[in-house]
Amino acid sequence: MTSMSPDQMAAQLGGGLLSFPVTHFDADGAFVEDAYRAHCGWMLEHELAGLFAAGGTGEFFSLTPDEVARVVAAAVAEANGRLPVISGCGYGTAIATGIARDAEKAGADGILLLPPYLMGSKQEGLAAHVEAVCKATGLGVIVYNRDNAILNDETLAGLCERNPNLVGFKDGVGDIELMTRIYARMGDRLTYIGGLPTAETFATPYLTMGVTTYSSAIFNFMPEWALAFYKSVRAGDQAEVMKQLRDFVLPYITLRNQGRGYAVSIVKAGMRMIGRDAGPVRTPLTDLSPAEDAQLRTLIERVSPKALADAA
Repeated sequence: MTSMSPDQMAAQLGGGLLSFPVTHFDADGAFVEDAYRAHCGWMLEHELAGLFAAGGTGEFFSLTPDEVARVVAAAVAEANGRLPVISGCGYGTAIATGIARDAEKAGADGILLLPPYLMGSKQEGLAAHVEAVCKATGLGVIVYNRDNAILNDETLAGLCERNPNLVGFKDGVGDIELMTRIYARMGDRLTYIGGLPTAETFATPYLTMGVTTYSSAIFNFMPEWALAFYKSVRAGDQAEVMKQLRDFVLPYITLRNQGRGYAVSIVKAGMRMIGRDAGPVRTPLTDLSPAEDAQLRTLIERVSPKALADAA
């Protein structure tokens, strides 16, 4: 059981870089807990504000609710109170509330509520879904605004009034007007997290709208680079940010966009290249091709040759 209040959890997340560890699978697709814990431990040797277990990069969408609880418990055990561990949560309301309760039992410090499965709905339905999850747990809840679950500023304000443990807002939409409306209305009531794919691309403009942190999937295989980039963003070093965008981030996005569903696959490929193999992605995702692997290796060599040298 966490000793961290929802407000304490949110404040800590807002003060530094966040990362989502991939979930380790063997050749048959089974969760490999020892390797996962070792990876979390390696990540925690670096400076992080929070660890999101069984999140999008952790293939939440391919895990059963029981597996989510196992992955979260493993991350909690490895973190051992050093920083907040946030559990992925989602699907329909009945499943999501169960996952939230299980995550609390597993010792998580918070919940990241991903969009519900498939269905679109009105604001009233989305609000009822978010509220049900908030009321199912005493943990702090971060709502992930994206795809078929886009809350507007009025809906979000009402949810915050009724649910003190709704303490975070992660944006995966990229709607500047909506983000501005939300920050103007809610101010410091929430911690704001950048959640667009390859969030480094949007980090600088989002900082001006109160989004002080973001989740870095790249941290899984280039933690030193990811931290240096984040610090450049926070320091307002626009020249360095643009250099790293040109040298790595934008070509990385181009490579990621060569295959549907590559957002996780490309991270696992990067981990294989630095000698930290996390196994394959689960279907329906597919791994990168050998030619795409070679392109990624070239990109890593350009900005972080030490990572490849350490694996040799």
